[in-house]
Amino acid sequence: YGFINTCLKSLIIEKFGDETWEKLRIQTGLEDTFMTYTVYDDAITVKVVQEACKTLNVSEEVVLKLFGEYFFSFCKMSGYDRMLRTLGGNLMEFIENLDALHSYLSLSYQEMNAPSFRVERTDGMLLLHYYSDRKGLCQIVPGILEAVARDFFNSEVKLEVLHLNVEEERTGKKEHVVFSISEKNEEAESKIKEKGNAERGGFQGDKEVLKLVLLLGTSFVPLSHWSPERLWVDRRTFCSTFPFHVVFDETLEIKQMGVNIQKFVPGLQKHRTRFDESFSIVHPQVTFTIFSIKKFINSQFVLKARRNVLPKSGKKQPVLKLRGQMIWMDSIQCMMYMCSPKLRSLEELEEQQMHLSDIAQHDTTRDLILFNQQRLAEIELSNQLERKKEELRILSKNLEAEKKKSETLLYAMLPKHVANQLKEGKKVEAGDFSSCTILFSDVVTFTNICSICEPIQIVNMLNSMYSKFDRLTSVHGVYKVETIGDAYMVVGGVPVPVTSHAERVANFALGMRIASREVMSPITNKPIQIRIGIHTGPVLAGVVGEKMPRYCLFGDTVNTASRMESHGLPDKIHVSPTVFRALQHQMFDIVERGEIEVKGKGKMTTYFLRQNLCASENEIMGQADRISDTLKSQNCNDIAVMKYDDSQEQLTSRDVDDAKGSF
Repeated sequence: YGFINTCLKSLIIEKFGDETWEKLRIQTGLEDTFMTYTVYDDAITVKVVQEACKTLNVSEEVVLKLFGEYFFSFCKMSGYDRMLRTLGGNLMEFIENLDALHSYLSLSYQEMNAPSFRVERTDGMLLLHYYSDRKGLCQIVPGILEAVARDFFNSEVKLEVLHLNVEEERTGKKEHVVFSISEKNEEAESKIKEKGNAERGGFQGDKEVLKLVLLLGTSFVPLSHWSPERLWVDRRTFCSTFPFHVVFDETLEIKQMGVNIQKFVPGLQKHRTRFDESFSIVHPQVTFTIFSIKKFINSQFVLKARRNVLPKSGKKQPVLKLRGQMIWMDSIQCMMYMCSPKLRSLEELEEQQMHLSDIAQHDTTRDLILFNQQRLAEIELSNQLERKKEELRILSKNLEAEKKKSETLLYAMLPKHVANQLKEGKKVEAGDFSSCTILFSDVVTFTNICSICEPIQIVNMLNSMYSKFDRLTSVHGVYKVETIGDAYMVVGGVPVPVTSHAERVANFALGMRIASREVMSPITNKPIQIRIGIHTGPVLAGVVGEKMPRYCLFGDTVNTASRMESHGLPDKIHVSPTVFRALQHQMFDIVERGEIEVKGKGKMTTYFLRQNLCASENEIMGQADRISDTLKSQNCNDIAVMKYDDSQEQLTSRDVDDAKGSF
């Protein structure tokens, strides 16, 4: 059931962290949430355990024992604490009643295939027989029982495997493991020994017997009970008061039975009928002999009627099952099976064509059926709530993924802080920037290319070129303003002011020129050529429009930068005097072009930026695998953000995680 897998998940998260669980979940291909009352394949649990052993580099025995200890704590936290504490007054009683607990839980977990336990005392030793259909999980048992002894009975015990895969019992289970249970509390042992010496006149008790006293408590010491000289109840009253009981001898011949078991299984009324001819043992899965039954005398027995003994009217309905206790009566060498119909709900009661009046007034099966009817309704409601919760979790996860996609798209169109203000419904005020650097670029002979080539060829060429340029914006921390046709516009120092804006844009321009050599012209099949113009000055920046809002720059600086591009030369980076002054002490190779006539500006002395004398081509292109002095960004694939004097200042204003979406 999902309860087991939820416990295993909780253990891994609590002991080893969320990352370990996520890694195991991905490796095993599991879902993240388990439904409590949904049945899951055992292979899932085994697979998680095996992967945990590999990941944590520990043995399977250690993981299973740890899981056993944690499972006990998890059950207590899940509301089973009081139920577990009331199973017995000592460890032996606790173990002997585990099968009864599993039988009760099967009312809620109807597909539960629980293990079975049997305690045996032999030669001063306490042995635990464990039977299960699941192979290889027996080491969970020491973890559970050692934790139970420690928590409930204040005792330290140790379970060790004596025999594995012993099939003497023929239980039908795939695995039979025999554990020895020994006491580790030497101090408690010595106290019991001292007490025994004082009370019994110096009786020297056997050490192993003392250990059993520790494990079994006072129930280990035989107690005398008063018994009447005769049984003061007549046969008819007894058979009516206990309507579902059977007494049989060592040959399994039926000697006595309740009135209602005769009513529903008429075949039992035949003379010298053998019990095993009418019923088979469902639990524990042992052979139907007195010897085998005696071995499991402390277990709850579930018997199923054979169809051939049922009346014709009952052969179409579900087979009658009985649940109860086997009691050996040594004085008459007979076994009594004191039982009740095994029913979970009113629906099953009707299917057996029974009524509550067929069950004795003192039999708690009446109350159990009514209680479990309500319990089944609550379980169904719980299942519906869990399914709805899981659906909401998946929807929430998908919504979060879509939200991130929308935010990524929005941050590609607008600066992050501007986009966040718009999302919150706030008005974005225009910003005045006293100094920034603007770059324009275009493709040489783009008009000729458009007139000759197919539109799809133009789109592919521009997409290839702009993808490379967009990558460079993340490397150098500049903001892409817009693209119109073949024109590409970026700015440094806006929207996040930085003092190194001219240096950033200059390196970006050098990177553009290198990147453009990898983009081929559809006409000549040779690298395209671009013109680049740069200018530094003040601007006003703000959001324009409502339906398709854009972050735009205004001012004469924009016009001058555009003139630098239009008056530039192919494969050259044309810069204005203000850019030259900003870069002249920054180790850039800049040569004077001379005085030229600039439209709308008159004569200007301009310059060509040739190279960065300090940075390598790999640094400028942001190739992380060859850079030793770059700041690596985890969210930008294969991108190394280039260092600048004010890089820390910019990272404080904008997380690296958001750099790609913001610039």
